[in-house]
Amino acid sequence: MGSFAAKMKAHIVVGVIERDGATLYCTALFFAPDGSLTAKHRKLMPTGTERLVWGQGDGSTLPVIDTEIGRIGAAICWENYMPDLRQSMYARGISLWCAPTVDEREIWQASMRHIAYEGRTFVLSACQYLTRADAPEDYDCHQGNSPETVLIRGGSVIINPFGEIIAGPVHDREAIITADISQDDIIRAKYDLDVAGHYARPDVFSLHVCAAPRSHVTWME
Repeated sequence: MGSFAAKMKAHIVVGVIERDGATLYCTALFFAPDGSLTAKHRKLMPTGTERLVWGQGDGSTLPVIDTEIGRIGAAICWENYMPDLRQSMYARGISLWCAPTVDEREIWQASMRHIAYEGRTFVLSACQYLTRADAPEDYDCHQGNSPETVLIRGGSVIINPFGEIIAGPVHDREAIITADISQDDIIRAKYDLDVAGHYARPDVFSLHVCAAPRSHVTWME
């Protein structure tokens, strides 16, 4: 992925399954245009039965990266429904909010528009398109075993800081979606709503984020 980022001279945010020791994590990796791995984000809370497979991330992998194209961060799938996580990223000035998911439902589209509007940020949500033919042959698929059976119908979308869809959503096929954006739209949008600035009430509400790595073993000298 790093070599591909360097070839394209692009920032890439991609989902992987990360193994650390004997524990797996649902992780987003951040690659820079020179191909370097600049950061990673481990999903804080695996959703539902994902907890049978994946470990929990901690506050040490909640990056918002300052780049020449804006401040990039990511929230994975239903992490986007964690209000405190959203507020912590808004407070760090995120401008390009990446939201990889497998949630193909219409309500996800509403959620992405809400985050863009609430945080006055661009939201780029990638949802995969998957058919039975893409799965292993021995996979027992409850939707049916016909190769053309659609398992995930996609829905990738790009939304501007006013909550307006500017590309997509794309369903029922593979696609690459693009949009020309202006960071000035973020400033325009925050004129009347900045939930981490002039629209906040720190005298009433406060949020404390622990960014230290958490370990079950602490070595003392």
